[in-house]
Amino acid sequence: MTLRDALQSAINRLTAAHVPSPRMNAELLLMFTLDCDRAYLHAHPERELTAQETARYEDALAQRSRGVPAQYITGHQEFWGRDFIVTPDVLISRPETEHGIETVLPRVRVGRTLLSATPIHIVGVGTGSGCIAITRAKELPDAEIHATDISSAALEVARAHAARHQLYDRIQFHEADLLQKLAIPKLETGYFDFVASNPPYVGESEEDQVQLEVRKFEPRSAAFAGPTGLEIIERLIPQAHAALKPGGWLVMEISATIVEGEKRLLTGWQEVQIINDLQGIAG
Repeated sequence: MTLRDALQSAINRLTAAHVPSPRMNAELLLMFTLDCDRAYLHAHPERELTAQETARYEDALAQRSRGVPAQYITGHQEFWGRDFIVTPDVLISRPETEHGIETVLPRVRVGRTLLSATPIHIVGVGTGSGCIAITRAKELPDAEIHATDISSAALEVARAHAARHQLYDRIQFHEADLLQKLAIPKLETGYFDFVASNPPYVGESEEDQVQLEVRKFEPRSAAFAGPTGLEIIERLIPQAHAALKPGGWLVMEISATIVEGEKRLLTGWQEVQIINDLQGIAG
């Protein structure tokens, strides 16, 4: 079978299986199968697949048709222009999560101006694959970066990423439930300039509205918070308040369905802002 025929057959198959963006997925999995880039696919449409390549592509398509995320099949996901290895132990990073980085960076620069030589202290709560913490460490070489997660398996992935990107000594990882029991001096009196998190915020009542990939394959504890979606955030907010320095920032990624509930939980906080994502959705 030629690349052209294999690709068209895959597009038809994924379309019938109601896989979103079937052409993109078909190309991605074929690039994974052949270890090539998209330009190669389109430059060599008459190239014949070997029997081994055909079998490998068939296996990848079968998994994707069942709903397995393409990132778990290929083992890779790009974030902030860098390649990260992903496993079923961690939530797959989304493009909108980069918006959290874009929100923090300018405020850190302002903080540097205000605090002069004082190091900026940042903690990421629920670090997962570690892609956000690693991005912050790359973009903010003078900042002190901490990252927490309740999952030891997720932390193993995050630490491996930090080592792969030569940042292991720049990030302090903590196995913790949110911000509880961190071994950091003076934490109880306010240590961090920024507490940032992409916490679980999906309510169990919303399960039928969530993508199949999230429902069936990504770690449930990283996406679902409880009946309303506010349960984790409700615990995080007071912990963040205690851990922040005066004038510090709490930055969270949330969904539009819990905006009003979160506003109620933040009563008494100053300068509460809801920033829309790249699609114009609040969160």
